[in-house]
Amino acid sequence: MRILIVKLSSLGDVVQTMPVVHDIRQAFAQAQIDWVVEEAFAPLVQEVSGLRRVLPIAQRRWRKSWFSASTRHERAAFAKQLQDQAYDAVIDFQGLVKSALVARSARLVPGGFRATYANASEACAYEWPVRWLLDRLVPMPQRIHAVARYRLLAAQALGYTVAGPNIYPLALLAMDAVEDERYGVVLAHGTTRADNEWPEGDWIALGQRLIAQGHTVELPQVGGLELARVQRIAQALGPQARVWPSLSLAQVAQRMAASRGVIGVDSGLSHLAVALDLPHVQIFSQPRAWRAGPVGCAHQVAIGGAAPPNVAQAWAAWEAARGAHERSKAPADPSEVWG
Repeated sequence: MRILIVKLSSLGDVVQTMPVVHDIRQAFAQAQIDWVVEEAFAPLVQEVSGLRRVLPIAQRRWRKSWFSASTRHERAAFAKQLQDQAYDAVIDFQGLVKSALVARSARLVPGGFRATYANASEACAYEWPVRWLLDRLVPMPQRIHAVARYRLLAAQALGYTVAGPNIYPLALLAMDAVEDERYGVVLAHGTTRADNEWPEGDWIALGQRLIAQGHTVELPQVGGLELARVQRIAQALGPQARVWPSLSLAQVAQRMAASRGVIGVDSGLSHLAVALDLPHVQIFSQPRAWRAGPVGCAHQVAIGGAAPPNVAQAWAAWEAARGAHERSKAPADPSEVWG
């Protein structure tokens, strides 16, 4: 069976779609799975075990010069690559017109189909015209976690049952850094939404507590605004705070995978921390944890909601997450094993 996943963006949504690959391979061990994704996220998706091909698309960049000669050439090259393979199933996990058009452009084997959502779910993106663009529509519950929604769409479209916890098949998970070589605690402060931000002073106060506990504080950044923020935070915290240089997404993921944990706002890097199975506290400044927060894991905690949490709440959640992670990694007590 040849299957094409269409999930273009954004980072958090792409990461939360990754368990689908594990599910499909569990149901169909010989499945050949390809994935169309925005070019910025392609290097990370290439780390997903079980994929045959990753097809980068550059819709975000192309929109800036849609009719230029170079863009027309790139669009034609992508279309050719997409048409190289005929698929038994093409599944649009985005539910938007732009992603449905990509799914519609893929070539099918005789009897193949293209599937997407039949309806919107609360707090999930959906554009109703996709109902007329694709041929297999899968009904969704009105209220459902994002990862569960992706897993349910694939299962219903392909005819298997969703079972078990969310498994993120990232090759990065295989990393096993020596403790002394690990990075400190990552503060994933960056977000594209102003209403997701946490106060800068709170990041500094939290960083001071981490440093007092013996950790270094790791500060990733992308772009001028984030760089200016982390420089201010680092200046307030002193030499135990490390500002990361500009890195590719794959490089950021590698560093995160070798860290002692992540405290972050509701953002792509926080979802990546979940995928990497790190001790993690996810800070919400609006009531979205039911849809996007970590689930089913004691060392990954969502806090906040209608109002952002304070530093004391974030610290208590970090201590709980770190403790749960240490207990999960501790060797079993021989008396418990042998009775």
